Amino acid sequence: MFTQAESQLHTFRDLLRFSVSRLNEAGLFFGHGLSNAYDEAAYLILHTLHLPPDQMETFLDARLTNKEISQVLCIVKRRALEKIPAAYLTQEAWLGDFSFYVDQRVLIPRSFIAELLREQLSPWVSDPASVHSVLDLCTGSGCLAILLAHAFENATIDATDISDAALEVANKNVDHYDLNQRVHLLQSDLFDGLEGRRYNLIISNPPYVNAESMASLPAEYRHEPRNALASGNDGLEATKEILKRAANYLTDEGMLIVEIGHNRATLEEAFPQTPFTWLETTAGDGFVFMLTRDHLP
Repeated sequence: MFTQAESQLHTFRDLLRFSVSRLNEAGLFFGHGLSNAYDEAAYLILHTLHLPPDQMETFLDARLTNKEISQVLCIVKRRALEKIPAAYLTQEAWLGDFSFYVDQRVLIPRSFIAELLREQLSPWVSDPASVHSVLDLCTGSGCLAILLAHAFENATIDATDISDAALEVANKNVDHYDLNQRVHLLQSDLFDGLEGRRYNLIISNPPYVNAESMASLPAEYRHEPRNALASGNDGLEATKEILKRAANYLTDEGMLIVEIGHNRATLEEAFPQTPFTWLETTAGDGFVFMLTRDHLP
């Protein structure tokens, strides 16, 4: 079908209609930024043709060259048949107004913590200027470390990951935003290698998918690094280790913020005496918790 289409489609509008049909037909999972076949088809076409994302209407009836049609059909075909997430095909992902380079060495950026950083963690951080040292555990692409650097302009950020390959991607993004003097990338399994360091703020979006969910992940998620998703039988293996050790790396007034997916009930059952504060996000208040140092178990 894709080969035949190459000689029968001529305009941006033609390609958009064809692409939406193929993406819908493929039964794809949309969970990496865009939520439906139309938006994803439009994004893939605009990106491939190097067109501004907010001016699609201007180009709908523009005729495309044979080479352009071939390039668009190639990327749409890979999305439909191989079920590769769009962000990996374009090597681009967005969190708010910030774009990041991504490939299959890192998780595609998506985090409710990013929402909270837009407001500088208000009201939990009353004076952003007083935040001088921050740790981003499990940094992956470095996206949250970069957002932290913009939210807290006086802060130096340590960003750690167990994967050297992920840190190569993070370094590319830190370079892009010219933050090498403030964001320091470190290979570390959680807190290993950080002995003696203390932070005003520790944030983490660690692996949090439980074994049952890992066994039934959509095909798109299987292109992502398994060690960035899986976290034991209950999805809390990494989070429990963070809770166990975080107090040793926080200042007296320090704060820990962790994203845990859909594991709130399981976490509260495991730590019934811990007074978690659940932060409000666009999806509700069950996904990100905050603890001060003196409330850590």
